[in-house]
Amino acid sequence: MTNVIESNRSTSPQRRWLVSWLALVAALLAAPAAVSAQSAGQIEYETYELDNGLRVILAEDRSVPVAAVNVWYHVGSRHDPRDRSGFAHLFEHMMFEGTKHVGKTEETTHMSLIQNVGGSLNGTTAADRTNYFETVPANRVNLALWLEADRMRFLNVTEENFENQRSVVKEERRQGLENAPYAKAIRSAIVQPYDSTTCFPYSRMGIGSMEDLNAASIEDVRAFYRAHYAPNNAVLTVVGDFDAAQVRKLIQQYFGGAEPAEIPPEEECEVSYSPGMQVDSVMDPNANLPAVVWTFRTPPHDHADTYALTLLSTILGEGQSSRLHRSMVSDAGAAAQVVTLYQQVGWRKGPGVMLSYAIANQGVSPDSLRSVFWDEVERLRESPPTGEELEKAKNSYVADLVMGRQTAMQKAEALQHFALYHDDLADVNRVRERFLEVTREDLDRVIDRYLTRENLSVMVDIPSAGGEAATDDAAAGSPAADERRNQ
Repeated sequence: MTNVIESNRSTSPQRRWLVSWLALVAALLAAPAAVSAQSAGQIEYETYELDNGLRVILAEDRSVPVAAVNVWYHVGSRHDPRDRSGFAHLFEHMMFEGTKHVGKTEETTHMSLIQNVGGSLNGTTAADRTNYFETVPANRVNLALWLEADRMRFLNVTEENFENQRSVVKEERRQGLENAPYAKAIRSAIVQPYDSTTCFPYSRMGIGSMEDLNAASIEDVRAFYRAHYAPNNAVLTVVGDFDAAQVRKLIQQYFGGAEPAEIPPEEECEVSYSPGMQVDSVMDPNANLPAVVWTFRTPPHDHADTYALTLLSTILGEGQSSRLHRSMVSDAGAAAQVVTLYQQVGWRKGPGVMLSYAIANQGVSPDSLRSVFWDEVERLRESPPTGEELEKAKNSYVADLVMGRQTAMQKAEALQHFALYHDDLADVNRVRERFLEVTREDLDRVIDRYLTRENLSVMVDIPSAGGEAATDDAAAGSPAADERRNQ
């Protein structure tokens, strides 16, 4: 499981995509009154709750004869027990290992049953949720609903299944973390700003440690299933070509008998946005060139500053016209690649991060990368984002919003997102206006609030085999170097 053009003879695919993108933005921004609710990315829905606590969201969409069934359990890596990191991800795999009624032979698995009717499916794990989803022909929505209800109620949590999936997860860890260049530095940087004493839920990697995976027992896994995989800890969303009254009956029939659980209380986070800069490093046998990852602590996703921070991340480091790309790649030639990620790192109910990473060019030290990066951050204060930069970032966001709500599954994911991370599900249809309301003064405020040395964490990736050696003491994160350089 995984944790996201047409062309003709006379026009390139890239140009046709660009023309369509610009036309879409112009239509949305220049004449919003003439745009229908659906074309503007809005979603009509209804919501209700079963007696056992399962929250249901239905959104009929007859444009294509398909239906998306999407279940979000409100359990993710932040809920991993102490000394059992990686459990949420491990259990994502367990949910495909068969139930009392669904087998493991080639033609009887959950995956085969969906694929044999022309459907697709998957599951992913994040910090605050694990999701499972199917897209099926409209006349087989009953199959997807039954399969999701069946594994909510009757999953086979056996020793054999557990050992099988533990081995799979350990191999995923080797491939995605231990054997991939820069992966450990980036994953470490995401959790680096939060320590286990003040913000335990976000202080560990979601992939888990080998030690914790090896120490886990089948009883640990069964306890995790009983505590978190219950109807009152889940949201079921169905979007597509279906009859709402009929689907309501199916949901009651399949999910109504699921027993609610006593959900464990969530651990809270204490966060400061000025604890002082911290610098760490990792040795990377898979990298050929040094790299640096910078993270700034940010507030929970439902905070009002999220809108300005999202647009700021675009201005700072998304695309070749971004400030970091121009300064670090085009002008100084210090970096071969640089990017800033904010919402792409993963939404959180608790505090998050804005992350930038740069891979050094040949002969460029991590120390030089750090200097060029911080010069550009300081320039945000000296030469704040212009009205043109802000407008461009808004246009990009609006286009992404609309193009990201075209399919039934995309709409289902949008509804799930706002059901979990926002206080009001109705924000799903208000978010566009919230972004368009962001001002240059808002950008200045979040720059001064969050993009400071005192709120910065730095992770240096040092090639340790066959790549360029890091010769300056900043690359090793030495205290002496950090006293000289405040970036």
